[in-house]
Amino acid sequence: MMDLDSIVETENEMQDLEEVVMGLIINSGQARSLAYAALKKAKEGDFEQAHAVMAQSKMALNEAHLVQTKLIEADQGEGKTKVSLVLVHAQDHLMTSMLARELIAELIELHEKIK
Repeated sequence: MMDLDSIVETENEMQDLEEVVMGLIINSGQARSLAYAALKKAKEGDFEQAHAVMAQSKMALNEAHLVQTKLIEADQGEGKTKVSLVLVHAQDHLMTSMLARELIAELIELHEKIK
């Protein structure tokens, strides 16, 4: 016979994980979008605003990184967290956002030197 309590608990855990994963996607996507907005400001020669927007981008990326850290801590290296396509997608978003920020910071610096 099926244990209905454990099914409900599992469904709640999956919903909680999905919410966490969506937070990871949203925050990392926001970080990447802000970084590109900062690059646009740098191209326009508005370096003060470019740096301000990059600071906002860093805050969004920090939020995403905190979510990732919580996932890692919850897993404790024991495979407790169910790996899903959405979780992999979220990790991919975070990684590309981190890379985009690093490259965009370099591009902004180059734009400043050129001006």
